[in-house]
Amino acid sequence: MTKIFTSLIIFILLILNVKAENQTNKLDQLFKELKITNSQNSYNIEQQIWKIWSTHPTDEKKTLKLNQGANLMSQNQLFAAIEVITEVIELDPNWAEAWNKRATAYYLVGDYKKSQDDIDKVLALEERHFGAWAGQGLVNIQLKNYEKAMMSYKKAKEIYPSIKSTDAVIKELEKIIKENSI
Repeated sequence: MTKIFTSLIIFILLILNVKAENQTNKLDQLFKELKITNSQNSYNIEQQIWKIWSTHPTDEKKTLKLNQGANLMSQNQLFAAIEVITEVIELDPNWAEAWNKRATAYYLVGDYKKSQDDIDKVLALEERHFGAWAGQGLVNIQLKNYEKAMMSYKKAKEIYPSIKSTDAVIKELEKIIKENSI
């Protein structure tokens, strides 16, 4: 009986590992496409990336819990959202999108230090997270760290060349930096 149970556990772990590996391979392919596609197709690729990021690779319950936190954010129940998303992070501290969602909630409540700390976690787990790079730009604009903000937006644009609004933000930041250096 123990051998059957052990074999079953190993089989389940192998399936979960294959699912996570498939997610990683799909992301790799989408990021390659994102670099070379035109802006018309990039939105669809972006949406596929967000869907993968927002889906836990092995646990549907964690996906549902993260969605609950996101829904609370959309209802402006930001502190409740932070609590729910923190639970998700405690369940899986290696899920970059959970950190990203909480970084967003912290940003929205004006806690830029905690937002930046969570963005650092996101980028350590998924360096291609253009949303986190853009979020870091927003945080640094609030902190008046304009050069770091500009570098963050440039990094987002490097990953996702047709990302919307970054060109205008970068130009505005260049103008602010130039004015501040005079």
